[in-house]
Amino acid sequence: MSNPIPAETIEAYRGIATASVSDALQSLGVHGYVAAAIKRVTGGKLVGPAVTVKEEPATESVPPQHALEAIDAAEPGSVMVIDNDGETEVAGWGGLMTAGAVANRLAGVVLDTGVRDVEEIARDFAGFTVFSRSISPATTLGRFRTVAANVPVVIGGVTVNPGDLVVGDGDGVVVVPRELVERTLEVAQDIEQREREQTKLILESGSLLAGLAKYNRI
Repeated sequence: MSNPIPAETIEAYRGIATASVSDALQSLGVHGYVAAAIKRVTGGKLVGPAVTVKEEPATESVPPQHALEAIDAAEPGSVMVIDNDGETEVAGWGGLMTAGAVANRLAGVVLDTGVRDVEEIARDFAGFTVFSRSISPATTLGRFRTVAANVPVVIGGVTVNPGDLVVGDGDGVVVVPRELVERTLEVAQDIEQREREQTKLILESGSLLAGLAKYNRI
């Protein structure tokens, strides 16, 4: 991947809440948070550059070849991002794909579709993070096919380009455009520092309004 995100930058994002990342992007005029319907199913904090896959309806029973190849080719720490146009009744990811992703040291996956084998993933691959729109036992075989990898996709209303930074936690998922990764980090770190100071003031003064008046943040 050209112009990779520095490891120290990714590590810094691990200490920043997605809410702060979203606020930072908003201050820069960018909508980065994906639809709230895409929720964490397994795992923990997720930070890594996006590897994208696009799916579409199909009737032939073929394996998700682009996704399988992308899993094997992705750099360690990458986040798979699969766009199936919000389809909830099938699973675009499961236990075997998770095994491949873990073998290649990927960080996790964000699905604008369903996931299956959730109990297996949680039991056998506890450190792997999955965000998905739904949980479904149904396979995509005979219903959908992968058509491209490492192309722009749309996840939960947000365009994701290969190499964009994906940040996810209990609040949801935010996508940071590659060209804004460093600037967004600076702004988000400032937001979190001011929020810590604001929290301290509220606790010491016993007044929520006093904290709001000084820092103009809620």
